Amino acid sequence: MAELTVGLSDKALSVFVFAAYHELVSGQKVASVIRRDHAGHVADPEGVVELERRGFITQNGDFLHFSAEGERFLEALLVAIRQQAER
Repeated sequence: MAELTVGLSDKALSVFVFAAYHELVSGQKVASVIRRDHAGHVADPEGVVELERRGFITQNGDFLHFSAEGERFLEALLVAIRQQAER
């Protein structure tokens, strides 16, 4: 996974941060996020293209679905966040 994540842009990382937020708030595993909710939230199009090219997500309508690799990276991100909070 490390070589897939090297150099991810902030725009691409923002999709994972959005998913991490929802997982932390809900306490439930997140496997997909909304790309556009028609109420103001829109995932950055460049970040979405980057993640799709690297195989982290697929698009289906207004939703972004994480691949197995994307789910692993999201979990690693959550572990890092929790470690920074020393929990």
